[in-house]
Amino acid sequence: MSSSQKLRQLLKRPEILVIPGIYDCLGAKLAEQLGFEVLATSGFGIAASTLGLPDYGLLTATEMLYSVGRIAQSVNIPLIADMDTGYGNALNVIRTVKDAVQLGIAGILLEDQEWPKKCGHFEGKRVIPMAEHAGKIRAAVQARGDSGLAIIARTDARAPLGLEEAIHRGRAYIAAGADILFVEAPQSVEELKAIVAAFPDVPLVANMIEGGKTPQLSASELQQLGFKIVFFPVSTLLAVTQVMTACLRQLKEQGTTANLKDLVSFKDFQELIGVSKYLQIEQQFKE
Repeated sequence: MSSSQKLRQLLKRPEILVIPGIYDCLGAKLAEQLGFEVLATSGFGIAASTLGLPDYGLLTATEMLYSVGRIAQSVNIPLIADMDTGYGNALNVIRTVKDAVQLGIAGILLEDQEWPKKCGHFEGKRVIPMAEHAGKIRAAVQARGDSGLAIIARTDARAPLGLEEAIHRGRAYIAAGADILFVEAPQSVEELKAIVAAFPDVPLVANMIEGGKTPQLSASELQQLGFKIVFFPVSTLLAVTQVMTACLRQLKEQGTTANLKDLVSFKDFQELIGVSKYLQIEQQFKE
């Protein structure tokens, strides 16, 4: 069964899909080991970890596909990839989608921001005309062929144009063939409820960014509202930054990590990345 088929089966279950945002293969393997059934790449996290820069459209299509492709190959569960705007017009979207299918990605996000885009919870976002993005969604549907790649249409219109326009765009993107709708950065529980009311038969995404514009609700609360997917896109990035800062601070101040708490043992880490497996393979081919 392909990763796209696995994702589509999971979407048929009544429970909400809780999907952590990851930005590298190590995080993907940890999430898989802990029992998550689907992962999503965080463009914010990939920009920060690979470039040390904010999510301001600075990653190229090549850089993003390279990162998400390696992540997809490191695990055996479906991966949804943040493909920003598709990196251009409908022609660029076609190439992006075909590359994503070839890499074994289960689903992609395509957003309607102008390029260069920004993190959905940053100020100053601008969106392209609705008809243009609907055309890009149609191009993505055609380009995926019979692969089953799930297409998540994201609109960032709430901030610059208001919730009513975001809902209007959502309807157009679903009509264009998107499988799932993602209205980014609603600003209250009432707005979350309005989105659900407008799309009773469409799988909907909620995006929980700690300190972002959307109220922090739990997965169970979002399921009760009617959402099908919840992303936690930067939680792991923020947690790792906190722990790494503490580690580096102690090393700088004390010249040792001997008393540092919460370090994974070197043995357990080797097990996570499969050292024993590769030692066995190495022995198999020794003379």
